[in-house]
Amino acid sequence: MMPEAISREFDVVVIGAGAVGENVADRVVQGGLTAVLVEAELVGGECSYWACMPSKALLRPGAALHGAQTAPGAKEAVTRTLDAAAVLRRRDVLASNWQDDGQVKWVEDTGIELIRGHAWLTAPKSVEVAGLDGNSYQLQARHAVVLATGSAPNTPPVKGLQGVQVWGTREATSAKEVPPRLAVLGGGVAGTELAQAYARLGSTVTLVARSGLLGKFPAEAAGLVAAGLRADGVEIRLNTSTESIRENDDGTLSLQLGDGSSVTAEKVLVATGRHPALQGLGLESLGLDPNEAGHLALRVDNSGLVEGVPGGGSWLYAVGDAAGKNLFTHQGKYEARATGDAIAARAKGELEGAAHDWSRFAQTANEHAVPSVVFTDPELAAVGRTLETAQKDGYNASSVELPIQVAGSSLHSENYEGWAQLVIDEDHKVLLGATFAGPDVAELLHAATIAVVGEVPLDRLWHAVPSYPTVSEVWLRLLEKYGL
Repeated sequence: MMPEAISREFDVVVIGAGAVGENVADRVVQGGLTAVLVEAELVGGECSYWACMPSKALLRPGAALHGAQTAPGAKEAVTRTLDAAAVLRRRDVLASNWQDDGQVKWVEDTGIELIRGHAWLTAPKSVEVAGLDGNSYQLQARHAVVLATGSAPNTPPVKGLQGVQVWGTREATSAKEVPPRLAVLGGGVAGTELAQAYARLGSTVTLVARSGLLGKFPAEAAGLVAAGLRADGVEIRLNTSTESIRENDDGTLSLQLGDGSSVTAEKVLVATGRHPALQGLGLESLGLDPNEAGHLALRVDNSGLVEGVPGGGSWLYAVGDAAGKNLFTHQGKYEARATGDAIAARAKGELEGAAHDWSRFAQTANEHAVPSVVFTDPELAAVGRTLETAQKDGYNASSVELPIQVAGSSLHSENYEGWAQLVIDEDHKVLLGATFAGPDVAELLHAATIAVVGEVPLDRLWHAVPSYPTVSEVWLRLLEKYGL
């Protein structure tokens, strides 16, 4: 049977049906437009099946067990270690067993069409799809094409890496068994989280990082996480390069490190960052060229509109990891909502030119209040600017920091260790950022995000009284230390 060449027209064509692409399509449909999602893999994307959900499913049981072990009365009742097989089974459930039926039903119920296949741009507003059903689709967008293709892992320059089988984050979050020994390359969020997850599941873990651990966060906060990993038996080699990798006769892998030492493990996880997944989308045919690292990168405005497209026109958008601004699922979904609303408004003539900051069409929070959590134990949660980035951005900034030592932390666990910092704009007396490190501090973060986004004056924030006895009382102590 000969494959068909099928021509279709939609108001909006979205390439990528992960969480970000789904949100764009949902918003444009809510705005009265038609939309099609094009996806070559599972509908729901990386976060649902290989990142956010399965990684946190691997981490949560260990955090829960450790929490019990730090509370007198509970710790005496804990007599077992983690059941790794049970953890993996729960992980499978939370990853929907790598089946996307539920996500597909949501797409259909929302009024969005779905085409499974590989898509690329052929001309302005024109997309060709090699369908997984064997057909070829020629799609024409009346108003916009949106790139929501996510990101791809970086490959570090390690001799021999191309010739051996290593784990990426996908393999680590979907593994069916726990290796006796695991070597982790990378001291960022993914490497740090998965190193701890596998250590608590029974692996002997060595983490190797070319620079520091969680270097984008304040050193005091990152230091608490490093201490937590070491307490779980993770060997941490910082400021150490990996020169080469080879497979041994018994199937294990050996890493030769820059300091002359070596590490041998059954599995090696490469978690050295990610870049926008823009290859194979036909962007070169539009005159967009790779950067010095060989990766394509886009410039987008605050509504997600791609700038610098030869020939101009307000038709090509990029959101989420593909836009390259903030590689977080929650921030990508925020971008998607703003972009979808902007596309619908422009289609109706309700939005002319640039979107105004803090309007429903603008991704203004990207510049001021991006929240992030490292789901290790202890957790690390931050939003906005650090003192260093605030001063670099030209703010007259100061900071106040202290250990988390309040009644709520004493109740939470025995020997609770935490650290908190507020970064303050001295000219306007508002928060520019906040960082918290310690057990369960992620739940402190949204209050900080609201304070930064809302530019809440410190003398008004003083009247936000934290409940006693909770860990949130650290807010009061920070403001008192500042002088309020």
